[in-house]
Amino acid sequence: MIDFGFDKIALIGAVALIVIGPEKLPKVARTVGHLFGKAQRYVADVKAEVNRSIELDELKKMKTQFETAARDVEQTVRSEVNEAKSSFETEWSSATAGLTDNSVPATHGAESYVPPPLDYHPPKKNWRLKRGATPQWYKQRQGIRTKALSGAARVARFRPPGAGR
Repeated sequence: MIDFGFDKIALIGAVALIVIGPEKLPKVARTVGHLFGKAQRYVADVKAEVNRSIELDELKKMKTQFETAARDVEQTVRSEVNEAKSSFETEWSSATAGLTDNSVPATHGAESYVPPPLDYHPPKKNWRLKRGATPQWYKQRQGIRTKALSGAARVARFRPPGAGR
């Protein structure tokens, strides 16, 4: 930026005082200050926008790097799993090649399994009927409320006998 020293600012102030005059100089100085502040804010906004766009580009690059790394890991895992699966299958086929179906008894094979019949249904529980079937004498003895009391009735019921009304 332009480098202003004290002597240059004093020279500009003296010329402005002579040209503009002492009556209008404060108003002009205030206007110049407002314009300078707006310019600074505009420059700061532009810098912030540029920084945000740079950060966004960096984040996009990082995203693509992570995606490629994830794909590479996925491919290596799949290849290892396929390799292990194929080696297991070859070992299994070589281990079971000598066995015949005659060595397994029919009672222990998979063909002997019979699923249970589907006619059974568990009994349905209806708690409202059970609650309503409880005798009144049992409810009174156990202290179960049979009728709902209002708030005023509850207060009157539990009020001490000597309290004024």
